[in-house]
Amino acid sequence: MKPIFGIKRQSLAQCVALILLGSASLIPVSSAQNTESILKTSSGVPYVSGGVGLDSIDRLDALASQFNLKLVFALNTGVYLSDVKVTVADARGTTLLDTQSQGPWLMTKLPAGNYQIAATVAGVTARRNVAIGGARLSTVDFRWASE
Repeated sequence: MKPIFGIKRQSLAQCVALILLGSASLIPVSSAQNTESILKTSSGVPYVSGGVGLDSIDRLDALASQFNLKLVFALNTGVYLSDVKVTVADARGTTLLDTQSQGPWLMTKLPAGNYQIAATVAGVTARRNVAIGGARLSTVDFRWASE
C-alpha cells in the first residue's frame, strides 16, 4: 500500500470514517422533533404543542410550569390524536388562539378569566368551557368516539 500524505490508504479511510461519524453527532435534530419545544404565539398568547413519543413528552413536561392550561386530545379508546384544530376564545368571543396541534398535547398561558375551547377532528367539534384563575396548570381532556 502506497502512503498518501504520509498516511497509509487503509488508515486514511479509517480517519475519514471517524471524522464522518464524529460529525454526524453535530447534525441538528430534525425540525419536526423540535417543533413542539418551540414556543409560539397567537394574538400574543404563548403556546406549545406536541407529545408524540417519550422524548417529546419529556420536553413538554419540562415546560409545563410555564403554562396554565393543558389540552389533551384522544379517542375514547385512549388512542392519542394530533393535527387537531384548536381555537380558544375569551368570554367576549374574541379568538385568542387559533392553531393546529402538533400532537396530543397543547399547552398555553392565558390571563385569568373564562374561555371557550373548540377542538375539531375529522369535522367533529368538541367544546369545553374553562375558568383560568392563575398560574396552576389546569388540564382539559377532549375525547372523540372512534369509528
